[in-house]
Amino acid sequence: MTRRRMMTAALAAMAAPLLPTLGVPALAQAPDAATLARVEAYLNALTTLRARFLQVAQNGASAQGTAWIWRPGRMRFDYDPPEPLLLVASGGQVMMYDRELRQPSTVPASSTPLGVLLRERIRLSGDITVVGMERRGGFLHVTLQRTDAPAEGRLTLTFQEDPMQLRQWTVVDAQGRETRVTLYEVDTTIRPDPKLFDFNDPRFLEQEGARR
Repeated sequence: MTRRRMMTAALAAMAAPLLPTLGVPALAQAPDAATLARVEAYLNALTTLRARFLQVAQNGASAQGTAWIWRPGRMRFDYDPPEPLLLVASGGQVMMYDRELRQPSTVPASSTPLGVLLRERIRLSGDITVVGMERRGGFLHVTLQRTDAPAEGRLTLTFQEDPMQLRQWTVVDAQGRETRVTLYEVDTTIRPDPKLFDFNDPRFLEQEGARR
């Protein structure tokens, strides 16, 4: 995958606004309150998560890496070489950093598909609307959209139900190209080092660049 395509896919996977879901099939099952309550309870009880991830674009291009979630507010996607990309969320911002070019850029976390997972209190109501769910292949797929901006598009979260565990999410870019991120080797018992997320520390980018 070229660097331009990799950056586009990474932004679609985490750091791009919710966009029209062209090519995403409608979900067959209307939301039910009991299931949504379970999903909310799971997400609000989730404090830390470390997992390997596989990111696959619609054209089949793929990349792997290690993901960290530390709720509320912090997330990190560290891509394996040869991909030089790093995505870090902290303090209400998401930073994307190219370790080879030494170029950081930031966007508000609230404008990203996964911003809802970083909230201190997750509610699948109010400014977030659940537009459908589907049980397929042994997994629960829950599709969300912003209540006041439905034209922006949708984000689908995929859960293993027994026990409940986040396993995947899917977003679509402006051209309707789907990007899917699947989590495996999930561990919710490890407490991460706070330095992994502190990109406001002047030494952070220097240290990350030295990792290459």
